[in-house]
Amino acid sequence: MHFTPPGDAERIKAIGPITGLSSSLQRAFTPGNDFLSIKTPEPGDWLAEHPERGQAFPEFVRSHFNRPDAVRKKIYLQPLGTFPEEGSPPLKVLRDYARAYFSMDVEVLPSLSFKNQQFTMRINRYTGKRQILTHDVLNLLRTMLPSDAFCILAITMEDLYPDPSWNFVFGQASLTERTGVYSFARYDPAFYGERRNSDYRKILLKRSCRVLAHETGHMFGLHHCTFFQCSMNGSNHLKESDSRPLHLCPVCLRKLQHSIGFDIVKRYKSLKNFYRVNGFHDEARWVQDRLKYIAGGR
Repeated sequence: MHFTPPGDAERIKAIGPITGLSSSLQRAFTPGNDFLSIKTPEPGDWLAEHPERGQAFPEFVRSHFNRPDAVRKKIYLQPLGTFPEEGSPPLKVLRDYARAYFSMDVEVLPSLSFKNQQFTMRINRYTGKRQILTHDVLNLLRTMLPSDAFCILAITMEDLYPDPSWNFVFGQASLTERTGVYSFARYDPAFYGERRNSDYRKILLKRSCRVLAHETGHMFGLHHCTFFQCSMNGSNHLKESDSRPLHLCPVCLRKLQHSIGFDIVKRYKSLKNFYRVNGFHDEARWVQDRLKYIAGGR
């Protein structure tokens, strides 16, 4: 099955009717010139190997997605294993990003040691590195979901695989059970035996933020995006993952806002501050331009 990028009319239809919304929400869900159409996949890309038809906003509303409520209102991050300072994203910074991205309270739990867990492991035949079976991690997380948790997400510097037939996976999440796991191992150039450049820490952090937002987005029932270039695009390899923007497209942003109910402008301002503090200058400028558009300034 060959994937053909949707046209303008199909993308607008996927956003859904916006009449009746506040003026700021109407502009937030209007693409303007800030969002690009998804690209035609190249051989080896996600949509070349995993054809998906996408999930429009009206379909999302009709689905039985999880959403935060008065009790289940916190995101928990569960570190697995060690996070060496020289090759890991700072957990506090990841927490701050999740808070800004989802406009929810986020807590980092004490790290769990692999020695105390019955995880299935293997040595990857291509890299020679240890990998953890994602299903075992998800099974554990289901047993330790806090009562006030909207979701719990394991994060690790160990490589992951979801099935013996797969080479690896960046992360895996359950759309129904509010559990997920993702690895930052392959975001460090040293994983591939490459030399770390002077800016490798910023690259590692940006890649980690990208997968954190993507996999957590699945917790809210967001499927892979097939309409725009978006944080929720699927990816099969590091080059494709790096090409995804950090922002959500209008379709996926509307889904997340519908689920959480956050103030769009406040969320963008929090993200802009995070991007500036952490040196993500292109992203900060993009958000600033988007805020001007929402305010009617361009």
